[in-house]
Amino acid sequence: MPMPDTAANSPDPRYAASARLSVAPMMDWTDRHCRVLHRLLAPHARLYTEMVHANAVVLGDRERLLGFDPVEQPVALQLGGSEPALLAQAARIGGEWGYAEINLNCGCPSDRVQAGRFGACLMREPALVAEGVAAMRAATPVPVTVKCRLGVDDDQDYERFLAFIDTVAAAGCATFVVHARNAWLQGLSPKENREVPPLRYEWAWQLKRDRPGLQVLVNGGIASPEAVEAQLAHADGVMLGRAAYHDPYLLHRLDVALYGGPLRDRAGLLRALRPYVEAQLAAGVALKHITRHVLGLFHGQPGGRAFRQVLSEGAHRDGAGWTLLEQALDATAQRRVAA
Repeated sequence: MPMPDTAANSPDPRYAASARLSVAPMMDWTDRHCRVLHRLLAPHARLYTEMVHANAVVLGDRERLLGFDPVEQPVALQLGGSEPALLAQAARIGGEWGYAEINLNCGCPSDRVQAGRFGACLMREPALVAEGVAAMRAATPVPVTVKCRLGVDDDQDYERFLAFIDTVAAAGCATFVVHARNAWLQGLSPKENREVPPLRYEWAWQLKRDRPGLQVLVNGGIASPEAVEAQLAHADGVMLGRAAYHDPYLLHRLDVALYGGPLRDRAGLLRALRPYVEAQLAAGVALKHITRHVLGLFHGQPGGRAFRQVLSEGAHRDGAGWTLLEQALDATAQRRVAA
């Protein structure tokens, strides 16, 4: 089966290289402030927005929903939805806003998503997903990709998973981000769906062997440099989720290991964020909306608790500014010396 070029029509020359390391779209977490931090930590990684429903893109406040800082590139827009015509409109708008990729969510298992007939339940409707992908590709020159699970509920049939991939690939999707677990649509919460269904990386690896023309990125439970190295022996890239959020310095270490460059210390990285923080404060953004994403920067380090405590207690106060982050760094340094 002929496969489309995985980097065709990309608006950003860094897009293809960024596939080796990416940060998953995470609701309420990967907002624009988070992505600016992650870009600072990982200059080469691919970043994703939170999932945005196609209807919201078409009808909602686009600056609030779609706005991003140019420094974030390459950044991808993840869409939710199942109506091909609506997905096409949203994809066109996303392309016009400058996103480097439009990703369709076929993996979220939440009740709200199921009620809207999108997310993981779409794995039961491969023809509809293919129709949506074809409509999106016709609407924008930006690459269209799919994030999916291995299947839903107690589905243990690799051939069914492969048939889903083949149907969607035939519509022009060349890149699949595979969260290597099933999604349970009844009986498990979204949190449990990230932890309870067993990981089966071997399905993603087998997909890459069976369909070498596709770009296969693996997601789920990857939380160390050793785990990343193991995945890259079998797939084109890895996508980190909560590990990159709770321990953001891991993201920096991985970017250096995969792409080269100097390994910078945590305090220096945070201070490099100062111009962005001060610009956002001047624009009326409350400090707490930014600092919540940096709480894990000293994860596992002496003084990490003091760092989090200073920010958590002070960022919500009126007039909080950059000085608070310096206070947090000072508290961290003092604890490290004491240790």
